[in-house]
Amino acid sequence: MLIYAFFVIAGQTAGTLLGRLYFDKGGSSKWLATLVQVVGFPVLLPFQFLNKNNHITTGTITTPPPKKPFPYALVGFYITIGVFLAADCMLYSIGLQYLPVTTYTLICATQLGFNAVFSFFLNKQKFTPYIVNSLVLLTISSVLLVFQTDSGDPNKASKSKYTIGFLCTLAASAGYALMLSLTQLAFQRIIKKETVRAVVDVTVYQSLVATCTILIGLFASGDWGKLSAEMEGYKSGRLSYVMNLLWTAVSWQVFIVGCTGLIFQVSSLFSNVISILGLPVAPVLAVVFLRDKMSGVKAVAMLLAIWGFVSYMYQHYIDDLKIKEEKKKFCDDDDEHVSEIGLVN
Repeated sequence: MLIYAFFVIAGQTAGTLLGRLYFDKGGSSKWLATLVQVVGFPVLLPFQFLNKNNHITTGTITTPPPKKPFPYALVGFYITIGVFLAADCMLYSIGLQYLPVTTYTLICATQLGFNAVFSFFLNKQKFTPYIVNSLVLLTISSVLLVFQTDSGDPNKASKSKYTIGFLCTLAASAGYALMLSLTQLAFQRIIKKETVRAVVDVTVYQSLVATCTILIGLFASGDWGKLSAEMEGYKSGRLSYVMNLLWTAVSWQVFIVGCTGLIFQVSSLFSNVISILGLPVAPVLAVVFLRDKMSGVKAVAMLLAIWGFVSYMYQHYIDDLKIKEEKKKFCDDDDEHVSEIGLVN
């Protein structure tokens, strides 16, 4: 679980900073910025062969596995979630283009609130006072950002673009939270496996569908014809342009693998919580390397978001203690039952 958590935090931070750097250095294609969020899935293909066993061995006789019916439900899930992922990544790209990383990241913290609501209806997640407190704090944190135009944005986005970026990022956060809950539901009812390969399969196939969807948009919009000129005009040079896109793609695939792994090991809500754990990392690095400004409103919004995260984690800590106590009680009762049987015999 720790590996998946590291993948989420590292992949999200690197992907966000590189995505913003793409726009800061002269990149302008929203379709390309969206494509690199999902196109890195081929690096995961070797992992699809982990623990792959094509035959069943019985004694000294090896027989092929029985044929299974065509998984219509699973294919339908991959197509649906892939198209949904493509649309969600486009909204994120628009938000990242028009907002500084500090503001963008803080708005993304609302994922936790949206995910808690969707988990309540789809995954039977219970609401407690600590979770409600977390949702309220995260909501206030985002609302504070509505009343500020970012003078610290190097691109000096207008009020209209700031509003568009805010709304797109908020919608993307809600969409991503819904996608996580649907993925958890799919693991429970359709996939019904808890293996590394199951995680990789979901990541690869949803990214494949999303990539095809975005490529259609890239060519249909005519953006593909402008990419050569964009590369030539990139402020840091052609090599930097290519390396930015390459490592952005790898970073987001690492993030997706981590999220999917946490979903099937714990829950979609916990996966989102780990994502929010990396909240302070990107803004701090953005202030250092991208020259974003940390205003008083942003600082307060960040503190409220962290407070909301801590509130949820405390609830998770309480739940974990209860589970351990129940397991210990069950083991003690089981040992007592065994002892009584031994005395009778």
